[in-house]
Amino acid sequence: MTRIWPLLLITGCALAADVKPPAQAARGRVLFLDESNTQRCGSCHSLAKQGTAVGPDLSRLARLSPHAIVSAIRATRTAYVQTVKLKNGKEFPGMPAAKDDSTVQFYDLSVTPAVLRKLDRNDISAIVDNSVWKHPPESAGYTPQQLADVIAYIKWASYGDTKGVSPDNIE
Repeated sequence: MTRIWPLLLITGCALAADVKPPAQAARGRVLFLDESNTQRCGSCHSLAKQGTAVGPDLSRLARLSPHAIVSAIRATRTAYVQTVKLKNGKEFPGMPAAKDDSTVQFYDLSVTPAVLRKLDRNDISAIVDNSVWKHPPESAGYTPQQLADVIAYIKWASYGDTKGVSPDNIE
């Protein structure tokens, strides 16, 4: 099998479009990007220049153990997601995007794909720690094999790993 890690170093971690992933990473890529699945990773994360960059860059997780990556996927409380409470009584789980003196922008995670909302600071009553929102792969009920496939894709797309991931290593 052709090793692609030198290509990654030369191109700054961008995989050439004509490089095919190993079978397991290919299955994970489908799960990551499949637009028929509203819970797909690519609706909030970008990897190998595909998907939507709302959530954190997953290539930073790629060198962690499969078990550690699954722990991050299954985490219900994250440093990124906050509950945005509005003065009209409504609230939503939000991923901070940008702010200035008069407005705050959040990706509204109560809908898929996430929607960017620009809010006047005066319309917000509170921004608090997330206590309800669950990361979609956990709530989507992916099997251990599907999670292993997604992790294999993250590792392959991030640094060319071709070893694959056993479902036994994620539990």
